[in-house]
Amino acid sequence: MAFFSSSSRTTLRSQSYASAAAATSASKAVKGSAQYYVDLETQHGAFNYDPLNVVLNRGEGVFVWDVSGKRYYDFLSAYSAVNQGHCHPRIIKALTDQASKLTLTSRAFFNDVLGEYEKQVCNLFGFDRVLPMNTGVEGGETAIKVRESSPCVEVFDFSTPPSCLRS
Repeated sequence: MAFFSSSSRTTLRSQSYASAAAATSASKAVKGSAQYYVDLETQHGAFNYDPLNVVLNRGEGVFVWDVSGKRYYDFLSAYSAVNQGHCHPRIIKALTDQASKLTLTSRAFFNDVLGEYEKQVCNLFGFDRVLPMNTGVEGGETAIKVRESSPCVEVFDFSTPPSCLRS
């Protein structure tokens, strides 16, 4: 068992991202190896992070496994997107059940589950209304629009620590 740490960043990738694209075009790493996937992402991906040198391919609960089968504790939890753990059976079932009926609707339409969810969240937190978002960009953009149009409305972002909220 291993833990993610920033000290392991140089294990698979010794060159910097600036020179990586040129270096990986000639790479002969074996398909399926960690180095193969690092080279592939380095050559074709845009760089917004300097990822740890671990190539993950599955997860269950608090654990993730790399392509060689080594198990790790996932303390990052996809930056809190999977605090419930990886592949929780009830969540997978709910996702599968819903996706088999209707995968996604635009907010340009009503659907038969959103109102029930909104009611539950409003009752749970004592809100009058809720507007669910799936990205921080949407949340920030909507908060600015709401604040500009209704300065008396409180806007909450549950991903922001309460000490950072301003009234």
